[in-house]
Amino acid sequence: MRIGGTEQVIRNLVEATDDRQLVVSIFCIEEPLGPWGEELRKNGTEIHGRPRSPGVDFQLILALRRHVQAQNIDVVHCHQYTPWVYGALASAGLKSKVIFTEHGRFYPDASSPKRRYVNPVLARLTDHITAISAATKQALVDYEFLNASKIDVIYNGIKALQPEPAAAAQLREKLGIHSAAPIVGTIARLDPIKNHLMMLEAFRIVLNARPDARLLLVGDGEERARIEEKIKALELSDAVVMPGYLTDPTAWLELMNVYLLSSFSEGTSMTLLEAMSLGKPCVVTAVGGNPEIVKDQITGSVVESDNAPAFANAILTQLTATPDQAAKIKQRFNELFTQRAMAEHYAKLYSASETTATFTSESK
Repeated sequence: MRIGGTEQVIRNLVEATDDRQLVVSIFCIEEPLGPWGEELRKNGTEIHGRPRSPGVDFQLILALRRHVQAQNIDVVHCHQYTPWVYGALASAGLKSKVIFTEHGRFYPDASSPKRRYVNPVLARLTDHITAISAATKQALVDYEFLNASKIDVIYNGIKALQPEPAAAAQLREKLGIHSAAPIVGTIARLDPIKNHLMMLEAFRIVLNARPDARLLLVGDGEERARIEEKIKALELSDAVVMPGYLTDPTAWLELMNVYLLSSFSEGTSMTLLEAMSLGKPCVVTAVGGNPEIVKDQITGSVVESDNAPAFANAILTQLTATPDQAAKIKQRFNELFTQRAMAEHYAKLYSASETTATFTSESK
């Protein structure tokens, strides 16, 4: 279970079962288990698994089928496409209910001819199909040949972050940022799909209008070298802070006046939800689930993807956000995106007062 949005949803669902009559386990089909998986195991969650071999791994199907039978599993909840393939085939003919949740799509999105024939068969072996946004649902229809009437949208949900003003103030002082300087930023893996390069171009424009502004880029990944080169090319070295990956970036998020998400593609960004839980206005690109989460000109700004001038103008607009807007942002989060709301929606699909469930997941 690598550190990512899908894995965070699984962790949140496991944690949300504490007050329900559910016995939850996890079956990973890739290795290594990763820090979140180790944390769940340490806290008492049963985690099983078998590494997947290249191609169609029939031995994995048999191993998962034996596991479902031996553990008397009532619900096999498959997170992402590949686990769905194995979970649905392994559960065929058994009493276990199968649920498939699609968490996001590759960019650019694409299909394959074989899925036109395979996916309808998998769908017949599946009791419920869910997507984390209406945009993701439409992608399942367009690229996976699934029937829209069979797909429900269940938004991701998280525990609201607790404000840490004292920690944020200490961090501001440590970073040497003036108390009146506006701070914008993002928390995301440094990956081409996140389009940090466009964000930097937009911030260059912002800096021309607000020379005291600062940009926080929290995270790490394969794109780091290119981002650092771009920072130098745009002469932003004194205005951009890159602390790397942080296990708890709450104080950094608290420090941001505006949260940014410049991705080419998104499902439902978990850090975007965290920012909303703190009442932060957000500037996001109009891709994936972003426009469903951020209401343009109400809880933030939604702009055309890969448009640096528009992104910059939106940042400058949101830097003038009022306390009333922060209250609206928190209200929208509490209405739609809490951990409890998500867990309740899935519990209805599990539809039993006493259930044994296993989550099938990729682990990277």
